[in-house]
Formats: sequence, C-alpha cells, structure tokens
Amino acid sequence: MASMFHVPMPSENMGYSFAPQAVSGEPKQHSFYPLSADIPPSLRYTDNGGSTLGITGPSFCILAGDTRSTSGYNINTRYAPKLFRIGGSGPTNKSSKLVLSVVGFAADGKALAERLDLIVKMYKYQHGKEMSVSACAARLSHVLYNKRFFPYYVHAILGGLDEHGVGALYSYDPVGSYEREQCRAAGAAASLIMPFLDNQVNFKNQYIPGSGVGEGTSRVMEERKRGESDMGEGEVMGLVRDAFTSAVERHIEVGDGLQICVITKEGIKETYVELKKD
Repeated sequence: MASMFHVPMPSENMGYSFAPQAVSGEPKQHSFYPLSADIPPSLRYTDNGGSTLGITGPSFCILAGDTRSTSGYNINTRYAPKLFRIGGSGPTNKSSKLVLSVVGFAADGKALAERLDLIVKMYKYQHGKEMSVSACAARLSHVLYNKRFFPYYVHAILGGLDEHGVGALYSYDPVGSYEREQCRAAGAAASLIMPFLDNQVNFKNQYIPGSGVGEGTSRVMEERKRGESDMGEGEVMGLVRDAFTSAVERHIEVGDGLQICVITKEGIKETYVELKKD
C-alpha cells in the first residue's frame, strides 16, 4: 500500500522544466536601463530629442514643442509633432479641448497619446459628457503607473481648462507622479528653457536694481491673489517664441519648426512657426 502513495522527489525525474542549481559567486543585480548597450538595438530605447513646454493663463493654456526628431547626431525627420489633441470626436479630434505633449522615445509618446485619446473618447460615450482636465490628469497618472515596471520612456505634459475656465497644466515623470503647475519645460533643452520660465513667468530671482533686495516672488504672488499680474495670451506667446529661439542656438536636438497649441473656451488654435534648421 505504501508504494501506491509514494510521492517521488524532484530528483526522480518528474519532467520539471528546470533543474536545481547550486548558488555560487556574487549575487547579480537586475535593473532597468533602457539605453543599455547590452540590449539588442532592435529592442533598445532611443531618446529622439526635442523639447516641449507649457504655460497657463487666467483663461488659456499654451503648449508648444519643436518638430525635430533625432537619433544621436542624425536627424530622422524635420517634422515630428510632439503635441497631440486628446478627446473630441472622430480621427481629427474635432472639438477637443485637451492637449498632451510628449518628448523622449517617439514611439512610446505616440502610443501613450493614442491610449489616452481612446480612454477620453470612451468616457464621453459611456457618460455622455466630456472628461474634465483634472479627471484626465488623474487617469493619465494611472496609465503611467500601471506601466511602471516597463515604463513609457517619455516626459508628458497635459494641458486644458479647469472647471472655472482657468488654464490647467499637469507635468508627469515616466511612472505617473504628477503635479499642477503654471509652467513647465521638458526634453533635451529643458535645462535651458526652465530657468527662463522661472524668471519670466514665476518671477524668481528678480531684484530691485542696485539694491540687492528681491522684488519678484512675494510681490507677484500678492498681485496674483488680487488678479492684477496675470500675463495675457500675446505676452505668453512671445515668451514661447523667445524660449525656443534661444534653445535652438544652443542645442542641436531642438529646431526645424515650432508647433504651438492655444487652448481657450472656444477650442484649440494650432499654429506653426519656422525655427533654425542647422
């Protein structure tokens, strides 16, 4: 009887797909590094260059991005949009009032934009109303976080108008952490553009001439509470052009063209401005 209930040990050839191995040597650490030379070129991530930025106002939100796509020192194309309309209706996203900017690995950026666009359109079909920018921001955070173990290799910025008609801008890291900001730059030239925006939009490091006394942040924040110092759409458009005109002089991965989307209560107005091509 005992033989009828005999359970063979693993060493008795149960057809296991693996064999026990002795552990020897130093432990090996596994990490995620998408640009590693150890990964086959066909599977390796590539930073396709370019930069994006976003600035909000009292009744508008402006996002902009250059159109150059690079791989190292090579230019893949001079027109690769980094701004995508989200929601609305049809393949052209008619009547959309949300814009997503993505910079980093172009294939991941396009895949993320298509996925978020599908989510927003399904929400409209299921609930009979447009998804708010705050709800879309939270949903995008979930999408990125769910891919955290093999993340979208992009820096995303989402723009729109909130429930009060005020410009809303949300910036993300690749795994979904996000915050609402008044301005944000991302991509290859972010280290050049962001200090400019900090100074001109957030009024940081501005001083009374010859005194060494700061007049920027505290004064401007008090004025903004009273609604007296918000910049107009024309002034912000000038800052956007100045930021990219300066960036292309100092960064080889930025240039060719500038795509600008202005979001207002009337909808999205898109413009294109030529940049340096060398």
